[in-house]
Amino acid sequence: MNIKEYLRKFTELSIMSAAIVALALTGCGGGGGGGGSAPASVLVSTFAGTSGSHAITDGIGATARFQIPAYIASDGTNLYVTDMYANNIRKIVIATGQVTTFAGSITGASGVTDAPSGPGTSALFNNPYGIVIDATNTKLYVADGYNHTIRQIVIATGVVTTLAGTVGTPGSADNATGTLASFRYPMGLSRIGTNLYVADSSNSTIRQIDLASASAAVTTLAGTPPSTGYFNGLTGASSVFYSPTSIATDGASFLYLTDTLNNDVRRIDVSTGATTLVAGGNSTLASSGVGSSDGIGANARFNQPMGITTDGSNLYVADTNNHTIRKIVIATGNVTTPAGAALVPGTADGAGPTARFNHPFGIIYINGALYVADYTNGSIRKVQL
Repeated sequence: MNIKEYLRKFTELSIMSAAIVALALTGCGGGGGGGGSAPASVLVSTFAGTSGSHAITDGIGATARFQIPAYIASDGTNLYVTDMYANNIRKIVIATGQVTTFAGSITGASGVTDAPSGPGTSALFNNPYGIVIDATNTKLYVADGYNHTIRQIVIATGVVTTLAGTVGTPGSADNATGTLASFRYPMGLSRIGTNLYVADSSNSTIRQIDLASASAAVTTLAGTPPSTGYFNGLTGASSVFYSPTSIATDGASFLYLTDTLNNDVRRIDVSTGATTLVAGGNSTLASSGVGSSDGIGANARFNQPMGITTDGSNLYVADTNNHTIRKIVIATGNVTTPAGAALVPGTADGAGPTARFNHPFGIIYINGALYVADYTNGSIRKVQL
């Protein structure tokens, strides 16, 4: 099963069961979070939206509504959230919690339309996933999943164009001209300098887009479609992944990615394409690595991790099917669980171990806090570290 099929089934089942789970957990303290103890300073709150209430409504904080928030980018002042099932991009002012619809349909309509003159809300997307901002905080790049393209949004004007990919045509072709290349349900995005990196999930590859080239040339950094599996320490085309979904970067040399159906976190050296294991199960059978235990490197376990971000010294992972937020110390590989309880979904705010998430997805670190797209709850959560 590829990531597109997984997400479709995952979303249908999780939305249908959300109300039942919420009722079952009312008044229940829940279990432990994978063996890690959370620092007392870790505090989880609901930053925007109301858990369990899905709609497309602009507003402040809890008065706003999201359909299915997926990924988050930021310029330090605002959050930009891909509201996947709303087929649009939402903007949240961090200082006030004000939510507006920034690009894509205000009614949730899907499509492939660019907005060459703006505004962003005249453009159409189809299940937007990953989102990242450029080095000058002037452009956003969006993985338009079901259109199999990478879109570009000029923040000041709302101009939306297609940067790379062939609209509506999935594939794996590289090309010196970005719009002649092809992707297959691209998801996570990250950037180092003028290179944009794409977790091309259903191809199980990591792609690179040269933003400095006039035509946004697309190449494959690691992996060879349609190969999937796990082999540590391989390089470039020899590397194999199993539906990678998100990418973080140290800003210079390394990509860190959630290799979702392998239940692990991998590192790629962008200069060589060499891949190594950071943490999680390292079996060729994805299912054998499933779990929630904390530990060092390969001794830790994840359950289909999706979002990933970094503060420079640590990685933070949205361990989606465990309903937890995990922390990995980059220098040692030590994995702990600062927020949530393994296999106990819910909506509760509070101190780390007592807080509850319901399939946390995208995650971003900003100034001592994590912002989390709480996928099934339809809300944006804040984890104060």
